[in-house]
Amino acid sequence: MALVELEAGRWRTTRDLLLQTGSHWTLRTSRTQLLAVAAARSDVVAVWLSEEPGSYEAQVMNARVAVELALRAHRQRHAGAPEFEERARFAALLAARRGPYDPVPWLCLLALAQVDVQQHRREHREQSTEPMLPSGPWGLLYEVNQRDPYNREAYHRVLQFMLGRQTPRGASLAAVFDFGRWVVSQRPVGSPLLLLPAYAHVEQRRHHGAQARIDPLWRRQWAEDPSLGYTLDAFHDWFQKADAGLRSVADLNHLAYALWAGHQYVEAAEVFAAMGVYAAREPWASVYDGAAPSGPGETLLLRARAESLSFAHSHTPRAGPHP
Repeated sequence: MALVELEAGRWRTTRDLLLQTGSHWTLRTSRTQLLAVAAARSDVVAVWLSEEPGSYEAQVMNARVAVELALRAHRQRHAGAPEFEERARFAALLAARRGPYDPVPWLCLLALAQVDVQQHRREHREQSTEPMLPSGPWGLLYEVNQRDPYNREAYHRVLQFMLGRQTPRGASLAAVFDFGRWVVSQRPVGSPLLLLPAYAHVEQRRHHGAQARIDPLWRRQWAEDPSLGYTLDAFHDWFQKADAGLRSVADLNHLAYALWAGHQYVEAAEVFAAMGVYAAREPWASVYDGAAPSGPGETLLLRARAESLSFAHSHTPRAGPHP
């Protein structure tokens, strides 16, 4: 309802929703991020802030929208990208001062790190306490963790930063894998961050493009350790233990693919059942290796779902006849 209202230029439902969300940081993080994508298409949040200048919720959403616009400008290589970044940084810092316990303003600052691909800002090239990891926005990640440990968006923002940073040799996929392994080694039970190695694996596929698409060993990697071990840990320690209402469609799709590719069809069927009628474009579009008459990756998604559900159905023990 809040999304529909934003599209119509009305902000009161968004305000009420965020007030009800309160300090439930998981929901607050995902809701502000999603609402900002819709709000960035108009000046609805600017109108809200002008009408309620004392509203902290309006200030946070203003920062979120400013970051969304800065990221879009960066992706599109817009000439005004630096100005968008400065406005977003200023809005995020204002919100951080106003809400010292809220992780969202710090998430905004962390998101902006991926715009600084050459790491000009000192806060984006701090040394990690983990020797195998490169320099990066570790202080910003620390600030988010102080407010919401193992915040999903925070770690994915770092992953995006590492994929986009400029080095003499370009993005280091080895560092991306090291980051994913480092996170899961901390055993964040109940956290979707257990899926970070799977995300890193898919990024490898996307990075290598056509060359990886003809690699006959691609799917086999998912059925062998350590990939299979990471996938099963995510299934048992996140999917089966987390609040079902807080599992994102993106994470469910990555887990479903990883289980199917690893030949864990019974577990994959359980994840597909949890997805219901919802699906995401990724990872299917990036790992599909054939023609897609109905859309990128859709053929593979339907195939994986059908194979998993069929296998699970055929291997379900059936009750014997009543005596």
